Amino acid sequence: MKHVLVTGGLGFIGSNFIEMLLKKYSDYIIVNIDACTYAANSSAIKSELYKENYIFEKVDIRKSEEIEKIFSNYDIKHVIHFAAESHVDNSINNPLIFAETNVIGTINLLEACRKKNSFIDGDSIFYHISTDEVYGTLESEGYFTEQTPYAPNSPYSASKASSDFFVRSYHSTYNMNVITSNCSNNYGPNQHDEKLIPTIIRKAIAQEMIPIYGDGKNVRDWLYVEDHCKAIDLIFHNGVLGETYLIGGSNEKTNLEVAYTICTYLNEILNDSIDYKQLITNVTDRKGHDFRYAIDASKLINNLDWKPDETFETGIKKTIDWYLNKYHKESSNRNEIN
Repeated sequence: MKHVLVTGGLGFIGSNFIEMLLKKYSDYIIVNIDACTYAANSSAIKSELYKENYIFEKVDIRKSEEIEKIFSNYDIKHVIHFAAESHVDNSINNPLIFAETNVIGTINLLEACRKKNSFIDGDSIFYHISTDEVYGTLESEGYFTEQTPYAPNSPYSASKASSDFFVRSYHSTYNMNVITSNCSNNYGPNQHDEKLIPTIIRKAIAQEMIPIYGDGKNVRDWLYVEDHCKAIDLIFHNGVLGETYLIGGSNEKTNLEVAYTICTYLNEILNDSIDYKQLITNVTDRKGHDFRYAIDASKLINNLDWKPDETFETGIKKTIDWYLNKYHKESSNRNEIN
């Protein structure tokens, strides 16, 4: 049995990934560490189904002694590093916590791995999950590739860029076995309510103003979370050490298009008299708001034979249905308590 350390496993992507690993690999024991911040969802993983293969420890990766204790208590074979502060608006208001978690936290993990010979002389892997935001912004044409120069424009993306460079440096300096992937915008079940798509759904069904930054023409490449998890699994098991892989969904949408798509589907399936699109409201733009992200995932597609299973049209319907069920349950629970 191999102990695989997953950081940030109560978060959106991490929890989806752990569920997939537990279902797929019976020879892995997943050690999930999470600081249990506001963004964590303790019920995201059905741990009762995997009692022999799942361990949870509350750990703050900013504290090296807590990480060292994990490595001392468990024979960690691999590390898959999701843990990060990730909300751009929060990084604008409080950059320091992003530097502490995303940079210092990553260094603490790398140092723990450096002290374990298997990450340098053996086949243990440190897999670092990053974002396409480190590359800055695109105009209306062109795509990010693995060769695109870094040009982060927010404290969040700057902190992730720094962590990427530290991972790269540990491979170059210490010959550590590392792999990095940078993904486009994820969506799907278990995403925190503060993110764009859950916010649109939540505001719409509450018949509240749906806030869209600026003119709503900012473009993102949307990637369904399960497709991202499958890509990570493929890269983790078959990727080349020291390499970076970009993961994108090939689903470019403006923020307004995303809002219209969600509202149109809600109009179709709900019996409310309101046209949800009427709730869409342009608000003051975010500081340093990047115009467009778009990924060329041909390296991953050609070298590792990956492709996304979901289009935006299929994935967004699954996502909306999941959130409608979630918010209905939450409303029912509140009514029972009251």
